[in-house]
Amino acid sequence: MIGEYMFEIKEQALFIADSHYPHHGDAFLVLLKKLESGELETPQLFLMGDNFDLLFGHNDYIQTFSKEAIDLLQTLSQKLDIYYFEGNHDFCLKDVFPDIHVYSREEQPVMFDLEEKKVAISHGDKYATGLGYDLYCKLLRNKKTLTFLKPFEKAIIDHRMKKLSKKHICFTFSGFEKRVEEILEHYSEADLVIEGHFHQCKTVGTYISLPSLACQGMVGVIEEGEMHFKTL
Repeated sequence: MIGEYMFEIKEQALFIADSHYPHHGDAFLVLLKKLESGELETPQLFLMGDNFDLLFGHNDYIQTFSKEAIDLLQTLSQKLDIYYFEGNHDFCLKDVFPDIHVYSREEQPVMFDLEEKKVAISHGDKYATGLGYDLYCKLLRNKKTLTFLKPFEKAIIDHRMKKLSKKHICFTFSGFEKRVEEILEHYSEADLVIEGHFHQCKTVGTYISLPSLACQGMVGVIEEGEMHFKTL
């Protein structure tokens, strides 16, 4: 069930999804530097999940792989409204980013206003995923699990990072429209749905599948109350 909406999406709001930094290019870091310098301006930054190829809380070692981007986000959070929708590659981040609005998988979707529309925002791996995936997410995105694995953290993280660096993440989703139909069954209260996760860069009816910064090199920008995909 979708909770009550509390926030308004502002004109020129910026949506960045699925950057998979640092393994799939440094476009995410470049955009953060442009925001920090003032070369790029936005009233709101929506980070739609999987912006890091692997990042989670309760662990210092994993942060060493993305320290520059993490530090930039911490700096930006002091002067900019940032909303972080945790993905399947970046989770348990509330301690990492204390001044960012961080939403776990369980807290998604979150409702926003866009002019007269009710907009549901989520990373995209919440619905139509299957029981096995749901159980996997619950187990992995858990402080107790991460604490239990801490003695083995370096070996596990090094192995996982090496594997992720070779993963092919850009593809055309065959039968995507059918998946969207299944997802939209959970969004009856929303006029518009914005998600990442699928790397598809397309709109299907009331469903916006954001571009992956890693794959399409594009972001979403709100212009005149509509979502536009742009290269910045």
